[in-house]
Amino acid sequence: MNEQNDQQDPDIVDKAFSQLDHVMDIVHDRVMRPIFIAGRAVAFGFVVVLMSIVLVVTLLIALIRLFDVYVFASHQWLTYVCIGATFVVAGLVIWRFRRPDHAGE
Repeated sequence: MNEQNDQQDPDIVDKAFSQLDHVMDIVHDRVMRPIFIAGRAVAFGFVVVLMSIVLVVTLLIALIRLFDVYVFASHQWLTYVCIGATFVVAGLVIWRFRRPDHAGE
């Protein structure tokens, strides 16, 4: 009779571990996986934003140097007027397409 109990005990332990493994898989799939995906999205978003900022600043510096050296060689103020006018026009275009804020109503 002792041998029969010894054979059942490992089966109960295997079932318990199988149930625990199943519960841990469910917890991982429903809780941890969305957290990991959101963390990756935030991290990649930061990388994209920082690389975009670096790219825009680098292109702006290159544009200013190009204008200073090749386009308006002896008139640097024309470079700043052209780039400033470009930003003003871009700002006005963006301002025109804005939507009014209805939070105060």
